[in-house]
Amino acid sequence: MLKISQRGKQMPASPIRKLVPYAEAAKKKGIKVYHLNIGQPDIETPKEMLDAVRRADIKVLEYSHSAGNESYRKKLVSYYKKVGIDITPEQIIITTGGSEAIQFGFFCCLNPGDEVIIPEPFYANYNSFAIAAGITVIPITSYINTGFALPPISEFTKLITSKTKAIVICNPNNPTGYLYSREEMEELKSICIQHNLFLFSDEAYREFCYEGENISAMHLTEMNEHVVMMDTISKRYSACGARLGAFVTKNKDVYAAAMKFAQARLSPPGLAQIMGEAAVDLPDSYFFKPKSEYLERRNLLVQRLNAIPGVYCPNPGGAFYVLAKLPIDDCDIFCQWLLESFSHNNQTVMLAPATGFYGTPGLGKNEVRLAYVLNVKALDAAMDCLEIALEQYPGKVICTELISEIER
Repeated sequence: MLKISQRGKQMPASPIRKLVPYAEAAKKKGIKVYHLNIGQPDIETPKEMLDAVRRADIKVLEYSHSAGNESYRKKLVSYYKKVGIDITPEQIIITTGGSEAIQFGFFCCLNPGDEVIIPEPFYANYNSFAIAAGITVIPITSYINTGFALPPISEFTKLITSKTKAIVICNPNNPTGYLYSREEMEELKSICIQHNLFLFSDEAYREFCYEGENISAMHLTEMNEHVVMMDTISKRYSACGARLGAFVTKNKDVYAAAMKFAQARLSPPGLAQIMGEAAVDLPDSYFFKPKSEYLERRNLLVQRLNAIPGVYCPNPGGAFYVLAKLPIDDCDIFCQWLLESFSHNNQTVMLAPATGFYGTPGLGKNEVRLAYVLNVKALDAAMDCLEIALEQYPGKVICTELISEIER
């Protein structure tokens, strides 16, 4: 009998997408589903980006350079300069989404058996990419009662072994929305220099910071050899389907190794690079409207959640996600129940179970991630559904127990 690989067996299902069949079944029954489970914004992709593709006079859609079109990389240099990042086109590799940038980083900096430390909860696909690369994720827990702040340096030090080769962060964070401060970034710098570690920095949500400023890993001094930045236009310009990202590093050896992987996959998406160039030409004022919209959504969502008995949600500083603690027994069961057994006015809400964002077994059982990617009216209706669902859910726990847990 033919068998799949051990790697295939170990690959986890996406906590964001695994409930899709239940959502589809609910829709077939005529139930409206509010999708707060996935970071797919409803904000329109800039018309200028789409028009650039429509205007392109292309006779043959050729391969681009494996590092991406030079014209696009040069434009990205000007974009990064505006956010205080000084790089050259030769330090950028254009990738198929931010996902491929993460894979390139893992593949060319780490050997099978190596370990990476990642503050949890973390973007679930880090774990998937780590399994594909044969490396081990060592989670370091951040807690909801601190708003998911960076754990103390002493806790990192306890986890560092001879196998530890890197720390991975997402700033602002997915799934928590936490925005790392300058002091926290400097602490990460000191750890990486002291223990000779890479710092992989996922900066997909750079433009969406509401409290404080975004401190890029590329802003840190004396870290040129350590930092690998992963980036994408997916969230920045609401262009998730373009699948266009960037791998950025000043480490020449790492760049050379990544180029081999880039050559092996031939080239990044061609039409998307046309869109990417047009995006860089957008005025700086473009971000005012989406950022203001996300801020309004965040404020509504956090207020509505914390007004529900037994629910606790810290106020995130960036991105467009919150991680909330609910008075439930099991978030995986609850999220499935919402789609399979519940509706209010023929509506329900789809959430992402938080268990899939933790590396430590047993954590996140009563937490969910919500993406505020829908307009305010839709978010308000979704919260109506959630509030009533929590009243009816058979696995509801006593609110006082939840409050005591948060206080601990």
